[in-house]
Amino acid sequence: MDLGERLQSVRRRRGLTRRELAESSGVAPSLIREIERGEREDIGLTTLRRFAIALGCPLTTLLSPNPAPPDTNDGSTLWAPARAALQSLPDTPASAPTPGLEAALSDATRLYHDNEYERLARVLPLLIEEAASAAPLLRSRTLQLAGSVMVQTRQPAPARRALHRALADAESTGDTLDAASTVVTLCWLLIVERRFDTVRTLATHWADRIEPRLSTATTREISTWGWLLLRGSAAAARDNRPDEAEDMMRLATTAAAALRPEPIPYHHYWTTFDPATVAMKRVENLVVDNRPDLALRLARDIPADPRPTSDNRNRHRIDIAAAHLELGDPEAAFDVLTSLARDARPWLAEQRSARDLLGRIIAERRTLTPDMRQLADTLRLDFR
Repeated sequence: MDLGERLQSVRRRRGLTRRELAESSGVAPSLIREIERGEREDIGLTTLRRFAIALGCPLTTLLSPNPAPPDTNDGSTLWAPARAALQSLPDTPASAPTPGLEAALSDATRLYHDNEYERLARVLPLLIEEAASAAPLLRSRTLQLAGSVMVQTRQPAPARRALHRALADAESTGDTLDAASTVVTLCWLLIVERRFDTVRTLATHWADRIEPRLSTATTREISTWGWLLLRGSAAAARDNRPDEAEDMMRLATTAAAALRPEPIPYHHYWTTFDPATVAMKRVENLVVDNRPDLALRLARDIPADPRPTSDNRNRHRIDIAAAHLELGDPEAAFDVLTSLARDARPWLAEQRSARDLLGRIIAERRTLTPDMRQLADTLRLDFR
């Protein structure tokens, strides 16, 4: 069943005409007709979500069973050596001594979070090759970093290979928290691939499996559990399940409030979280839910990040830009994107959502400023 057939089936079950669906969704009747006739398949997620809200159904009801991500970057030459190293990785670790690998992994993780992609691309293949003979847990942590890099740079096939291998290695050791940490990253990949039902099921299963006693739990236990809740909430919000999304967000808020200062190894950096992170993810859900005014109000109360760059903070700034644009302020949206290009250019260049926002800003302009042209080049946006 294609998109048109799915949309028509749900519309008829709801007893709506095309015109009634158009009025409730804000989508032109002509476009609905073209979709249902099978003449249009290139429909964006925002439009599909409008249909889901108007029809009172999950977004996944309208998506195909195996939706493809919007675009991929599996042919990037920068990461070709890392992809090759992942491809040649043996299924079974040799558990040989690997002195210095853990310290090298921490250094590589810092490169990742500091957006030093060119340096990271040089060292990551060596780390993967050395981890091939490492103990399972250390190999798992190395592959989780590799998987995170591949998701961030839109390379889903090698990301999937790295993360599934990382999960298997962690589970083989009985380290449930390391396994759950890998699931957090795997859920990120699945959200990018629009497999929201899978994320909801996976995140809920693992959150139930590791649910900590907050009064005695470690920072690592709380943060891993909290991130699973945030992933599940993000998937539910995108799937037009607002009550479920809010339930998970409330639990994540409670978890963040229970955190106590406690140092943790740097390789767990991507699974730590705090009240500000939860607040940023709440703003993200509000933007997804098309409530930009409330998103901006909540964003003003989030404290500044002392670090020069932060993945979550950068993602949050894109949400702020989207909210400004939805409220009819393209200048403010462009200013946010420009500041991101200054602070985290390699990271920003991989963000499809930023490219889409800039495309909308440029579409309203008769002439482009030099800054707009420069940002379009950074985001690889063809505006000619």
